[in-house]
Amino acid sequence: MFKSKIFSTWYFLALAIWVVLFSVFNSISFFVAHWYYAAMMVGGAFVAGFTPEGGGAVAFPVLSVFLHVDRVLARDFSMMIQSIGMTSASIFILTHKDTDPRDYKPLLIFVPVCAVGTLLGFMFLQHIPVPIIQAMFLSLSVTFVIAYYFSDHRGSETRVLVKNNLDIAYLGFILVIGGMVSSLFGTGGDVVLYLLLVSHFNMTAKKATRISIFLQASISILGYSYRAFVDHGLTNYQIRTWLCAFPVVLFMAPFGVYILAKLHVNWMLRFIIALNIFQIVYFNVMGPSLPKVIASGICTTVLGITFYFMLRHVSNRAKASEGALPQATLPETA
Repeated sequence: MFKSKIFSTWYFLALAIWVVLFSVFNSISFFVAHWYYAAMMVGGAFVAGFTPEGGGAVAFPVLSVFLHVDRVLARDFSMMIQSIGMTSASIFILTHKDTDPRDYKPLLIFVPVCAVGTLLGFMFLQHIPVPIIQAMFLSLSVTFVIAYYFSDHRGSETRVLVKNNLDIAYLGFILVIGGMVSSLFGTGGDVVLYLLLVSHFNMTAKKATRISIFLQASISILGYSYRAFVDHGLTNYQIRTWLCAFPVVLFMAPFGVYILAKLHVNWMLRFIIALNIFQIVYFNVMGPSLPKVIASGICTTVLGITFYFMLRHVSNRAKASEGALPQATLPETA
């Protein structure tokens, strides 16, 4: 994993910066008292590099639902920690010997458009009731990962090929929506972009995953920077908890990318499915209320149907290609 000199330089420089920051702003006693921030990000950061979901897919529900941390703090932590983990994963991808940087040029447009959605979300969506936001996120996580696992989500393209104005409209709409989703949860923009890339643009799952990692890394940096320098909403406590998990995500996110390049581990996805199902059941059983049940039911149904048909479209297109192409030219399964 450390074959690239650029990635190795980034990794050890970032680690040295963490040592300095930790010694100035944090303490061993605080770390011991808040050890669970680092522990949960062992899995969270691996998920961020291995799947189209960001580390916030673990951090947000664990903090907001299980530990009853304020929803805004949980969202901010997700963005702050992804700004390290997913950036580390992005640098690992870019410096890999087999990477063609031209594959990622569309991100020069994707990121600003998605950032507009994030800013709109910060300004207009933050007053949605917390239980509704939690239900939306848990439904998004569980329906997406189930659809992701059970679908033949494969394509043949390794680049985003925009053919007409409709493609541009699809991209613009989804990127703005993805940014708004990220403004609520700290993550999620990567998931909606991934779905568009594999369903409409026929991209391979691995390449779509890597593009989504780049996008969420950028939006996470922009999002928490907005919170720090525009909203002035970050606290000393948030910075200290961020430093607790910093070295974990610095390593685990690129490690997830490294594993993704080697193989597709179904048991890992099964574990994520079981975790997400447990999360949404726990959310509705502990402190049950009619609004929570209704929100969870509606979001799960709508998102489940949406993801099913989008990914089934990819599967049907792949099967049609199998019938049309000679065996030797079949697209590689991602």
